[in-house]
Amino acid sequence: MISIVGRGLVLLGLLFASAGFASGAYAGMRRDLVALRWTRQAALGFSGSMILANLLMVYALVSHDFSVHYVAEVGSRSTPLYFTVVSLWASLNGSILFWAGILGLYVGAWTLSMGDRHREYLPWALHVLLGICVFFAMLVASIANPFAPVSPIPADGPGPNPLLQNHWLMSIHPPTLYLGYVGMAVPFAMICAALLAGRLEAGWMAPLRRWAIVPWTFLSAGIVLGGWWSYEVLGWGGAWAWDPVENASFHPWLTGTAFLHSAMVVQRRGWMRDWTLTLGMSTFLLTLVGTFMTRSGVFNSVHSFTQSDIGPVFLVFIGIVLLYSVGLLALRSHTLDDETTRLDSELGRAAAPPSDLWRRILSRESAILVQNAAFTVFTFTVLLGTLYPLITEAVQERRVSVGEPYFDWWGLRLGILLVFLMGVGPALPWGGLKTGDAPKRFLPPAFAGLAIAAGFGLLGFSKPWTIVALWVGGFALWTSLVEVSEPVRSRMRQHGEPLFKALGALGRARRRTGAHIAHLGVIVALFSLALSKGYRAEQDLSLDKGQSAVVHGFPVQFVGANDVDEPQRRSRRATFALGPAGGLGNFEPRMNFYPANREPVFSPAVHSRPEGDLYFSLIEMSPTGEHVVVRVIWQPAQMWLWFAGPLILIGSWIAIWPQRKREAARIPRSVLATP
Repeated sequence: MISIVGRGLVLLGLLFASAGFASGAYAGMRRDLVALRWTRQAALGFSGSMILANLLMVYALVSHDFSVHYVAEVGSRSTPLYFTVVSLWASLNGSILFWAGILGLYVGAWTLSMGDRHREYLPWALHVLLGICVFFAMLVASIANPFAPVSPIPADGPGPNPLLQNHWLMSIHPPTLYLGYVGMAVPFAMICAALLAGRLEAGWMAPLRRWAIVPWTFLSAGIVLGGWWSYEVLGWGGAWAWDPVENASFHPWLTGTAFLHSAMVVQRRGWMRDWTLTLGMSTFLLTLVGTFMTRSGVFNSVHSFTQSDIGPVFLVFIGIVLLYSVGLLALRSHTLDDETTRLDSELGRAAAPPSDLWRRILSRESAILVQNAAFTVFTFTVLLGTLYPLITEAVQERRVSVGEPYFDWWGLRLGILLVFLMGVGPALPWGGLKTGDAPKRFLPPAFAGLAIAAGFGLLGFSKPWTIVALWVGGFALWTSLVEVSEPVRSRMRQHGEPLFKALGALGRARRRTGAHIAHLGVIVALFSLALSKGYRAEQDLSLDKGQSAVVHGFPVQFVGANDVDEPQRRSRRATFALGPAGGLGNFEPRMNFYPANREPVFSPAVHSRPEGDLYFSLIEMSPTGEHVVVRVIWQPAQMWLWFAGPLILIGSWIAIWPQRKREAARIPRSVLATP
């Protein structure tokens, strides 16, 4: 029964998406309000159908209905309820259904938030958005159908992937990443709507940028959570290995970040319009490329799914979206030319470019342009390193690999450059730098960076690139703190308000405040990476029960081993007492044995402190548990990397949080009645 109802909901969603795709085009061409109303209803119908299909699959998993193909593939009666629910995205077909459900969530939320506003753009945006929905609904209804019936019905299933059950982060990391990936369809559709309508007004740019920040925020948090999961689960003591599937999430983050910055220039000055639209379209395309990498089986990765028939179909869809995007930009971008002046006049910020060449170069818009170029080079560099092995194998029939040294070399230099520009941009005014202002704007952050670098240098962190990274981080930190505090200082200076009252200005400058809090997250990540990557130390210990060793100044004693039986697995745990007389606690790295997995899944144990982490990763253990070989890794400042995600998340949500609308002054009826 669940198979029939589930497939019916997916087909209903496909019907709604197809009808809305057609009626949206008709409403856009004819400016027909009735067709627009039907398109909105179709969008909400698709949203409801796909969300219900996902809830139905969760019910099938929880009730252990093994007559449903996906439940028979990933379900198990011994799996705890928590892991049973999150196994919705544990395998390929379920992940595609989950993707379609999140797409439905975005489509419904966006349609309701737009209401009847922007009628010139709305039908075209819905037309494009529902066209994307048609593709994913077709996937779920055909080659990725999770609701297919099973006969004969098995009594039990193998359970989800052991890596999914090995840490609670797998219940948060994939959905967060999906919310970032899928949500990029909304700004893509809004960009296409502007090109199809032949207009790009200030009233459309504001929601476009806001709806790009939402998925970018989730993508940022998802990347940090993925690094945390890798660190806590895989046992190698790192958060980022330049794995092809890791890179797949990094590509759209780079172009999406560039898009958000260049969109500011379009809003402020009306410049870089075509480049900004290209970045927005490229971001969505790169999310599709990343999905192809994860689900086609062309890359071997702990993050990817197995080989399937979905890869060629996805490749065709990527080609269609690419041709559609290039065609729209080539054939319709000229129709926006008359809107640039209108955009400037509506914002009230159009100003003639400075006559002085140096003033024009030393401006915030120029800094954003250079930053965009660096983001583009970074994206191309990582994309080339990721795809080069595939290209070489296809053309020359030989296997090559692009290793971590290539990515680290480029990533270090380009990352430092981007953070430096992140500090330079806010220090420069819009329109150009006034004569004599350069020392006042740049000397304080330069000295702040020098003080931070010197302080860490005295603590022993003296490698050249580490010092450069710390100086750049200090430079950017100063400018971000100055920008955040500027509205407060302005209120205190101009109105004589006390500090606590002046802090209310931060609420009125939410976009500015939020942006720089997000910048602080990136700076914290830079500090953590500069210290942890450059000063990581590891040591392998071979210890008998009761034996001790000293690692990085910490006494470590192997106390013993024990077995723990859980509903879904059996664990062999080695206990280590840390510190004098075990004063810092006991830590238990373990080997987890799952019924459906021959090899054990290792789980490390981590002792986190503000100055660094001590990381225990089991290598082997004797059958009696009397002897272990453990790798102990010292990672300076590692825990600070995990604070980057929350800071970016908080800053982004502050930036897009709607301002409270002031109530319009009510005019008494007596006044209106007076002749």
